[in-house]
Amino acid sequence: MNLLITNARLATENSPEFTPTDALISGGVIQQTGPGLTAPAGTTVIDAARRILMPGMFDAHVHFREPGFETKETIATGSEAAINGGITGVVMMPNTNPALDNPAVIAAVLASAARHARIPVFTSGCVTKGRAGKELAAIDGMRALGVRMLTDDGDTTHDPAVLFRAMQYANELGMFFASHCEVPELAGPRAINEGVMSYRLGIKGSPACAEEIIIDRDIRLAHAAGAHIHIQHVSSRLGMETIRWWKSRGDVRVTAEVSPHHLLFNEEDIGDYDTHYKMNPPLRTRADNEGLVQGLIDGVFDLIATDHAPHTPFEKSQDFVAAPNGITGLETALVSLYHHFVATGIFGWDLMVKRYAAEPRRLMGIPVPEIAPGHTADLILFDPEGSTTFTPEFMRSKAQNTPFLNQTLKGSIDLVILGSNILKSIF
Repeated sequence: MNLLITNARLATENSPEFTPTDALISGGVIQQTGPGLTAPAGTTVIDAARRILMPGMFDAHVHFREPGFETKETIATGSEAAINGGITGVVMMPNTNPALDNPAVIAAVLASAARHARIPVFTSGCVTKGRAGKELAAIDGMRALGVRMLTDDGDTTHDPAVLFRAMQYANELGMFFASHCEVPELAGPRAINEGVMSYRLGIKGSPACAEEIIIDRDIRLAHAAGAHIHIQHVSSRLGMETIRWWKSRGDVRVTAEVSPHHLLFNEEDIGDYDTHYKMNPPLRTRADNEGLVQGLIDGVFDLIATDHAPHTPFEKSQDFVAAPNGITGLETALVSLYHHFVATGIFGWDLMVKRYAAEPRRLMGIPVPEIAPGHTADLILFDPEGSTTFTPEFMRSKAQNTPFLNQTLKGSIDLVILGSNILKSIF
């Protein structure tokens, strides 16, 4: 592939300002950048027409449901959904059936990804066998296959003694822990935040303290063990402030993520029992939204991650309490964050590139793509003057359990390139 992209505006994590640039790509490698480049003979030219050129995004928290729940999603369909959303790498969570708790299952998943995905697909591994919280999983065997993140995501590793022992052991292997934080006895049915809407709808709520208690507990365990702890999908302002306090101490390695839906939606959006807004942790309050956005701007949150959680239409059509938790996010994240936050001036593209492209890769120990000579092409073109309508025909995921279904938002992802492959293009 010989390709010249012209008239683009380069967005980086280091500056809120764009740099006008062209980019010449040959053999999957960026050969030249800068304004006014000339296309060699036989080169395809794409006029970016003031579109924004940036690295491909990376999502460190997705559920592809394979093995065991392929009616919801597969590695093939999930990775295509990622491409559709401008994402060129993902990390799968281990709450599959069987759970990703041993080298044999990990090897099978990675082999499936190699066959069916057009982007790199990494996987986490369980902390405990079967995610049951009682006996350590085959941690070293999974590490030998490239697993770096350990988590019982979908549930908390309930026994702190088991988690502490795992931290002491796996820390020596260069692995880290990602924590789904909730006290199950407090969280209850996980349907809705405990507050105004739960009382109005007559549903037992899940108080924010159920999450906040485990955030503090797991950071304290990591501090004692000298381990790296990553806090997943934070939903409450107080939980975010707890992380901020621990980071300010400077004596524990803690990172954290926030999901787009916890920035954008709150309990009021549930309305008349709309299951598209049912997720775990649940949507909290408008004040939590505002606090989480500020935490992202301040750097309390190291990265954005969707927690892409597909379900079948039948499952989501059940009553609110019976319907499963989860929202899809891979195809809507970048556009919705642009529409609600970048286009409105709340934060800039530099934050987006840093938190959704660069830092997730750093978390996983993966090189961050650079749009510079000598680097492999891993990039997207985003049109801030375009629009995207999230119709069923547009979506590539098997699932469409998203509040954005059939909505039109500002912005469109017009080109996705990885190496020598054009993965998506409107040109």
